[in-house]
Amino acid sequence: MATSTHTPLSMDKPLPGFIPGDLAWHLGMILRGHQTLFAQAVEEMPCSVRGYQMLSTVVHHDPANQQALGAHLGIDRTVLTYLIDDLVTAELVERIPAPTDRRARKIVATDKGLALLEKLEKRVADAEQTLLTGLDAGETAQLAGLLGKLSMSVHRAQPGANPCEAMDHLG
Repeated sequence: MATSTHTPLSMDKPLPGFIPGDLAWHLGMILRGHQTLFAQAVEEMPCSVRGYQMLSTVVHHDPANQQALGAHLGIDRTVLTYLIDDLVTAELVERIPAPTDRRARKIVATDKGLALLEKLEKRVADAEQTLLTGLDAGETAQLAGLLGKLSMSVHRAQPGANPCEAMDHLG
């Protein structure tokens, strides 16, 4: 009987409990599930998820101008203009002169936009709770903290990365 010189695979994996590549599969499944529920929750929003993210950013992050809004969301300025136009047409936002530069435009939510965002935020929160039904409250809080920490680490390493593109390419 010949002896094998083959060395068995090491049990020390880069991610304990994962086969290399499993993380991508798990993240993809979670993202796909989230995207489906998120899109359903905001289906009445012009421009769907991107419109919601834009309105939410305008309200909660108060970007100084249209360029800062696009940079925060990682949206090309040409595409951004069309998205803003759609939200202006729907009377959810308006363009005003930026206080720091009259040549630039700041995007602000209208009363109608604020009311719609409030309604949709409740739906999004319910959708996210649906996604997390397999976790208890402590696990949900732990996951939220870890995801926030990890996403900010990735954002610092890749500041120009566009999370919308990742979602767009789920196909």
